[in-house]
Parts: sequence; C-alpha cells; structure tokens
Amino acid sequence: MDEDYLDIYGWYGILHQILVVSIFVLIGSVECAKSDGSACVLDHGYGASSSLLNLSKVEGDWGGFLNKNSCAGPFEEYLYALAWHTSQTGDIFLNSDEQSDCLTTINGPGTDDVGCGIEKLTKGGGGCSDFSVKDVNNRLGDDFRSMKEKCELEDQGKNQDQSCGSCLRSWEGIKGTYFGNDEPTESESYMCKFAVLVSLISTKIDDEIWIHKTFGCLMDQNQTPMKEVSPDSGAPVPKEKRKISKRTRIIFGIALGILMVVIIPIYLFSRGCCKPNTRKKDDALRFALPKDSGHLKFSIKEVYSATNNLHTTNFIGEGIAGKVYKGILRNNQHVAIKQITDEGYTETFFRELKSLSKVRHPNLVALLGYCRHKDECFLLYELCPNGNLSEWIFGKDKRLSWVHRLKIAINCARGLCFLHNYPKGCIVHRDIKPTNILLGANFEAKLSDFGLSKVIDIGESYKSSEVRGTFGYVDPEYQNTRRVDPSGDVYSFGVVLLQIISGRKVINMNMNTPMPLHKMAKSLTRNDSIRGFADPALEGDYSEQAFSLTFKLALSCTTRKKERPSMDKVTIKLEEALDISITASSSTPLTTPDSYSSPT
Repeated sequence: MDEDYLDIYGWYGILHQILVVSIFVLIGSVECAKSDGSACVLDHGYGASSSLLNLSKVEGDWGGFLNKNSCAGPFEEYLYALAWHTSQTGDIFLNSDEQSDCLTTINGPGTDDVGCGIEKLTKGGGGCSDFSVKDVNNRLGDDFRSMKEKCELEDQGKNQDQSCGSCLRSWEGIKGTYFGNDEPTESESYMCKFAVLVSLISTKIDDEIWIHKTFGCLMDQNQTPMKEVSPDSGAPVPKEKRKISKRTRIIFGIALGILMVVIIPIYLFSRGCCKPNTRKKDDALRFALPKDSGHLKFSIKEVYSATNNLHTTNFIGEGIAGKVYKGILRNNQHVAIKQITDEGYTETFFRELKSLSKVRHPNLVALLGYCRHKDECFLLYELCPNGNLSEWIFGKDKRLSWVHRLKIAINCARGLCFLHNYPKGCIVHRDIKPTNILLGANFEAKLSDFGLSKVIDIGESYKSSEVRGTFGYVDPEYQNTRRVDPSGDVYSFGVVLLQIISGRKVINMNMNTPMPLHKMAKSLTRNDSIRGFADPALEGDYSEQAFSLTFKLALSCTTRKKERPSMDKVTIKLEEALDISITASSSTPLTTPDSYSSPT
C-alpha cells in the first residue's frame, strides 16, 4: 500500500474537478475556433493595419460595379481579405456557399453588404470566375503585367493624378477572354478585372501603402484621389502594431485552455503542500474509517466538555504532533484525547485512523473515536492510568519488579506479533520506544502512537522516501536501505528490551565516547560481565538464568537483519524466561509495582 495514499485520495477529487473544468474550457475554445473559423474562409483583418480595416467612411462604386457608393469601404476590406486568401491558396474567388458565409462578416456598420453587389464575384459566374493565379498569368498575362507597371503609384517622381490615371486606364483596358465566339459581357469583364487585381494584390500583400493608393484610384475616378499615406500620419500603422486577427485570438484561447489543464493542478499541488485543505481531510477521513469500523465521531463540544476546555490540569503529555489530555465522557468513561496542533503532522491523524480503525487487541491501545473541527484534529483513546513505560524505567520514584518487566515485554511482543501477522496486511509500527508503550490499570502494556505506521503485504517490504522513527531506536540497515519491513520493529523492540532489563538510556552520554545501548551490551558479553548490566533498581531480585536468556534475546533482536528472530519467536523466548523466573521465586512472594510506589 502507498504511504501517501490518503493525500493522493484527497487530491484526486480536486484534480478531477479541475481537469473536467479545464477540458470544458478547452472544448469551448475549440468549438469557438470551429464556429468562427468555419463561418468564413477569409480571415478579415489578418495582418492588416487600421488603414485597411476602418474604411466605413470611404465612398465609391468602382466604375459602377457596386450598387452603392457607401459599399466601397466594406468592399475594399473584402478585396484585401480575398487577396490574402489568394496569396495562401492560389485560388481567387469563393464558391457560392463560402461567399454567403463571408458576406455576413464584412465590417460595414449600417450597410446592407449583401445588396452591394459583392456577391457577383463568385465562382461559377462565368468569365474568369473560375480562374486561379496560374490561369491569370497564362491567359491574362499581358493585362497583369500592364497593370503592375502602370500602377506603380509609390513612385514619388510622378504626378499623383497622372499616375493614378495610368493605373485606371490599365484597369479599364482589361476586357477578359473570349469564350467561343461571344464577346465578354460587362459582368464577365469585371470578373476578369478583379481576377487580375486580386492576383496583383496577392503579390504585394505586405505593401499596404500601395494597396491603399490603388484602391483609392480604382474605386471612383471622379473623386479626388486619396492622399498619400505617410508613415508619420498614423495610418497605416507599423506591422508590429497591427490588429490581432480573429484566428490569432482563437489560437490564443486554445493555448490558454491547454495551459489551464497543466498549470492549475501544479499550482494547487504546490499550495497544498503548505496549506491543509478541508475537502482533502474530509475525503481522507471517509476513506480511513470504514462504515463498519465501530468508531464514533465526537463533536468539538464533547471534546471540550470532557477536558474542561483543554484545561492544564488535564494535560498529561506532549509529542511532536501535539498535546494529550485526559478527560471523562458523558457516560463516565475515562479517555485520553490527543490534539494534533501541528499542521505538518495532520497526516498522522489519518494514518492512525487507518491503522486502528478495525484493529483490536488487548495489547494495542483502543481507538474510541475522533473529532475534526475546522483545522483542529482530535483522537480519543482508552485511558491508560499508569502512564507510559518510560516513566517507570527512568522515573526516580517509580520501580517495576523483574516479573512485571517480563510481563510488560511479553505484552509488547504479543502486540507486535499481532500487527506483523494481521490478515489484511502486515502493520509495521516504525516507532517502538518506551514512551509509546502505555500501561493499563493492571500494568498490562499497550502499544500506542501509530502515526508512523505502515501497512504492507505480508512477506514483502516497502521502500520509504525518507527514514522515519526516533533516534536510537531506528534500525541501521533501514537507515541505509530505507526498506520498511517487520525486522525494523524487531530491532526497536530489542533496544527497548535492553532498557527494560538495564534501566539505561538508549545512548550512554556519561562515557568518554557516547555509545548506543546495544553496542555497550554486546561489549559486556566479551568480558563475561552480564550481571553488571542489570538495573540497580532490581536490587538483585531476579533469576540470573532468566536474565541471561532475556539479555541474549535482546542482542539477537539488534543483530544483523537476516539473523533477527520474528516476534513470534521473541514472544516464546520471553514466556520461557517468565516461567523460569516464576519457578525460581515460587518460594518468595512477588513484589508488585504498587508496593514500590503509587502510580500517579
């Protein structure tokens, strides 16, 4: 199972929604592209400056071709778009369907564009209506070259009126081609005139000043020729300031939609690493607690009522994830309530729920319920009135007899054995230490704090992204390989067992060179001085045979991974040591922990 499954589960719902929304945005962009792009094959405005796109006030009938003078502006925009299309495709005129679509998109406020006569420039209309640029060069080559020469209007040495007149005469001289024995009709001649003009413009599509002057000459010779457009006049504007076309906007919209699909999840992931998300917690919580788990959800009111508003008199301990309070529920049940206050450890809340939601054993602390209110998380456990093992091993006023120490060790071993052989997956605790071993009313030991636990398949291992655990209790081989398996718990238990029989800290800081407890114990075997390792608080009241067996068992747990016993074998050996101890002391009444001190 994945260690971060709960976090991934929480993000799944968020990312699913983001992806769906982003896909709809993307589809919308594509649909816009389809609707806008298919409405007209001509791209009105692509690359053109304002001088060619704001011609609504221009008037002229192009020698009678247009039905209205007011149609001149929209018509010139149409011609420019048609020439641009020709420069890309080699075709000149549009078919009837394409023409119908495009005439509805021509810019001409207040103008009935369809009634201007532009529709006459349609394929299938006779004359040169089916010509391509290649056909113009082959069959109207002389007219094309003449118009190209006569309409060189950018020559500043010529009189503008004279130059414009030459251009107009060249235009009027285009009669078209004879089809059969019939002379071209007027409409057929116009088709050929515009075929030549559009072909010529397509070769000069980037020369907007020339196009602007040519349109001015040809739209109506009776009007005053259009003034020359200089770069300083503000029109046409430079290419880099040209209007963004509709197609460009569509492409930009599609690109933006794709970026939303990619960037938004990354952004939320980066924020989610630093800030808890309520929805994520709810989703993970629903996953962590199966419906048949039997756990209760407590309200924040019940939590505060049980602990007298988390009063300091009910404070019983604190860990890296938060504080622990004792409390009394309405049914008079005594509980321990863990408050997870550090946002960085919220994952432990879900991990403990997952690990203990259906797991029940006499040597595991029982999880009774939970409470989540806004950013506050609480876990409610059975209360173990005698505190934790660390208090009894290292406390100055608390002592445990040898037999009770063995019983506590056996309880811990049984709890671990149950976890490692759990039918639905081996549960590795990963943080076995005296403070995580709680003592019940009869000093029965219960493993607690499953915030670092990991569930894996029995017989398998898992490579962790980082080393988890408490310094001094972490398996050195796990530190090197980061492979999580039950042997790591066996090592930690071995260190705890050495502490139980010696009353020593995990690292001896009183020596010139600090030494881990298991190494110090191993060095004693070479000098045959095991007795010196026993806790002085025992005052020699223990079976040497049982002590030696327990001592060697602890060392076997901290040896190389392949040589460590399973928790099943550890349990059997400890029970053997207990039997030896009970037999050896059968003639002497056992001293209970209560006779040494009163539990607080």
